[in-house]
Amino acid sequence: MWIPLVTPFRHGAVDHVALKALVRRLRDTGIAGFVVCGSTGEAASLDMHEQDAVLATGLAHAAGLPVVMGVCQSHLGHMLARVQGLGHQPLAGLLVAAPPYIRPPQAGLLQWFRAIADASAVPLIVYDIPYRTGVTLELSTLRDLSGHTNIRALKDCGGHLAKTQALIADGALQVLAGDDHQAFTTAALGGAGAIAASAHWNTAEWVACLRSIAAGDLVPARRLWQEIAPWVDLFFSEPNPAPIKALLAVQGWMADELRAPMIAASPALVQRLQELQQLQQSHRPPQASADPSHGHPAAAATGD
Repeated sequence: MWIPLVTPFRHGAVDHVALKALVRRLRDTGIAGFVVCGSTGEAASLDMHEQDAVLATGLAHAAGLPVVMGVCQSHLGHMLARVQGLGHQPLAGLLVAAPPYIRPPQAGLLQWFRAIADASAVPLIVYDIPYRTGVTLELSTLRDLSGHTNIRALKDCGGHLAKTQALIADGALQVLAGDDHQAFTTAALGGAGAIAASAHWNTAEWVACLRSIAAGDLVPARRLWQEIAPWVDLFFSEPNPAPIKALLAVQGWMADELRAPMIAASPALVQRLQELQQLQQSHRPPQASADPSHGHPAAAATGD
């Protein structure tokens, strides 16, 4: 279970105090690591200095958990310079999508990812997300890319179950669900896990669910997923990460602030999120509802 971190803002600037507290709250929940500056982190609205600062905060407070950095450009030369500039950072990997807006052919995508993998000091997670980039990575392209020694994993938002199944069966890439709705299915098919924005909330349930699936314990996994699934529906009923930020803001974790052209979640959705929280809390035993890893913020972030 990887958390693609939101980027808190306050009065237009990155709120590093809130980001530090968020990382500290989540790092001890059993997650595998963090992804910073992904689409959930509104990286496209951050300049390079802000991205570097967000990465520095994440690394400083992850307590040794691996951190993956999202990088996204449409200019290959700029992309290679950015990747090489990150070479000194203690990263677990880079999350790299197809160049947005360009819509290259599959041969161009092969050149794109191979060039970046050649330039990177750390492994690549290929990000297949056609609804943001405008181009789909075909199965044959992903199979070709899996032969590169520095391309190790796929964040799968491709929306094609047959392709997901084939890549898992191949075993050449670690397949991580990137579409939160598909996390249970991907894990049950033998995928390596998930990078799920929804797991900012009910993080312990997410971790337990994926661990239960990996152990073949589907009865408890289904029970956990039934608790998680309504949150996934609500968190993606309006553009990500507005709903997640709204709920975290209700808890006092950060301001309910996004960078334009993103806007805050609607009041109607915020009310639905609060109603779901109250409903699930009423169905939990007291000791569970008091556990900060079960859909509740910690009373205070732990110190380093």
